[in-house]
Amino acid sequence: MNVSARSRGTALGVLSAAALMTILDGSIVTVAMPSIQHDLGFSAAGLSWIVNAYLIAFGGLLLLAGRLGDLIGRKTMFLAGNAVFTGASLLAGAATTPGLLVAARFLQGVGSAMASAVVLGILVTLFSGPAERAKAIGVFSFTGAAGASIGQVLGGVLTDALSWHWIFLINLPIGLATIALAVRVLPRDRGIGLRAGADVAGALLATSGLMLGIYTVVQAETAGWTSARTLGLGAVSLVLLAGFFVRQAKAATPLMPLRLLRSRNASGSYLAQMLSLSAMFSFQILVALYMQKVLGYDALETGLAMLPAAVAIGGISLFVSARLSRRFGERAVLLGGLVLLMAAMGWLTRIPADADYVTDLLPVMVLIAGGGLVLPALTGLGMSDARPDDAGLVSGLFNTVQQVGMALGVAVLSTLAASRTEHLRADGRSEAAALTGGYHLAFTVSAGLLVAAFLVGVFVLRRPEPAADAPAPVEAAPANA
Repeated sequence: MNVSARSRGTALGVLSAAALMTILDGSIVTVAMPSIQHDLGFSAAGLSWIVNAYLIAFGGLLLLAGRLGDLIGRKTMFLAGNAVFTGASLLAGAATTPGLLVAARFLQGVGSAMASAVVLGILVTLFSGPAERAKAIGVFSFTGAAGASIGQVLGGVLTDALSWHWIFLINLPIGLATIALAVRVLPRDRGIGLRAGADVAGALLATSGLMLGIYTVVQAETAGWTSARTLGLGAVSLVLLAGFFVRQAKAATPLMPLRLLRSRNASGSYLAQMLSLSAMFSFQILVALYMQKVLGYDALETGLAMLPAAVAIGGISLFVSARLSRRFGERAVLLGGLVLLMAAMGWLTRIPADADYVTDLLPVMVLIAGGGLVLPALTGLGMSDARPDDAGLVSGLFNTVQQVGMALGVAVLSTLAASRTEHLRADGRSEAAALTGGYHLAFTVSAGLLVAAFLVGVFVLRRPEPAADAPAPVEAAPANA
């Protein structure tokens, strides 16, 4: 039987809560890392593995988890992923040694990949009409913006008022409530069966290639981009991924049918997403570093200073993006959002070392609202050709591209900023001026990435008619309440 409108609304709330928990966890950890280092005795190099262990597991398993969701049932994968993530959060909150915390963070990444990989697949089967789907994606994108901003503020509050342990323990009530509600309201799907895509060799090639690739990227900043280690591991990763695509072209039951990449809107949205997310996520990291290292803000002040950006992105995605997509189409909305983001990055390329928040930074926080147009539009375009039997895989692929783009953006732009800063120090610039000059270069490159994403939108993406409430390619999944 079909899912009622009320049940679909509740299901959207459950999916959004799970996304909130994952995004909250990603941003809340960065604020508490100094306290964790002091308490558990992490070395300076080892501290990065609190983030890296999560990223490697998460980014490396998204594609496989998405396909498994199609095969065994997306609801089953979603519930299992939330259970693993919640249990790993308890383990992380109780950690007493660096090794235990890193292991828990890896397990959190596994659970997060299992749940996140199928979320969009569930969403597009629940909301089959383009208009209602655009609205649902807007709500989902709003959750992402809220999680990022809440995490930065909440991380400082919890760490200062209680202890860093609570940044992980807070996931327990959210995770348990999400699981309890998901059992009742998410549509039950049996999946198409393991025989329809049980490509073990392809799974091993994809997972190992992605994990090794992400490991190479996150380590490149310390090992050096031209070091033998980085180049060697990067080459092995590319060979594994190339082997995966060769395998998919020949396998009787491929893990990822290559027809998914033949759609201009799908493949174009993946490329635009990688370029734009590289710039947007780097903005979040680099602006926070600028505020703390140059302007002297503490963690809580930084979170509050960036709150207008999250509110702007969330408000636009929730109240504006769906309406504009219905009227003008997702491609036009994407291009308009990219123009705003380019203006924001262009503004940052001239920000001074003694910036005033109201006159120098607040305009950027307003312009960055373009992300509230870009993210929902990319999601809609990326999922537009998903079918009932591969919606989980398309969801996993979309999220994989997102994670790779974010990891590459931060690693490359941080390295460029650090290199430029060292050069300016050597020229006798003050510390604040040298740091600011490094960030200027990173923001300039970010603007260039957004220009490239804009060109992809203009020349690669099709120009569909503005969406009405006609049926979409993916039909609503049957459900047994």
